[in-house]
Amino acid sequence: MEIKDIINEARRRMDSAVEDSRKKLATVRTGRASVSLLDNVTVDYYGTQMPLNQVATIHAPEPTLLTVQPFDPTQLGNIEKAIRASELGLNPANDGKLIRVPIPPLTEERRRQMVKVVHELAEEHRTAVRNVRRDANDHLKKMLKDKTISEDAEKDGLDQIQKLTDQHITRINEISDNKEKEVMTV
Repeated sequence: MEIKDIINEARRRMDSAVEDSRKKLATVRTGRASVSLLDNVTVDYYGTQMPLNQVATIHAPEPTLLTVQPFDPTQLGNIEKAIRASELGLNPANDGKLIRVPIPPLTEERRRQMVKVVHELAEEHRTAVRNVRRDANDHLKKMLKDKTISEDAEKDGLDQIQKLTDQHITRINEISDNKEKEVMTV
């Protein structure tokens, strides 16, 4: 394996950590309705746990309301239960054909809790990026020890890995800061 292969692999893994942070932070509740809010909800669909977006169509017709239209109308009760059981604090209403999920405004205390969740998710992903850096650095050190690269090449590789790490952590911080502003905006 060459240095550029190690760097490309590290870049790919760091990019996936940033993308995962973007997806996870999208599911954190803000004051307005977003279809991604229900991404982590799973439904008992004939004995199998299925993501809600695979058993129903989700829409946000207004800023404070989500509608969930199941593909199979017999699953209305299961979907309603799954939304209620999620940790989102939502209270869905079933009208026989459609589930309406009103999004109540967040209290100041709830907003602060959501910001803590945002910080925890961001820190998890920063740690993931640092772990990728550690793995890449270990590869480079092993290559130096095995005398397959020179000390200068190792130092150059370590510098490139550190620059990559800094760039990716900055991107995670930007995503986190934007989400924090979104949560705290009334």
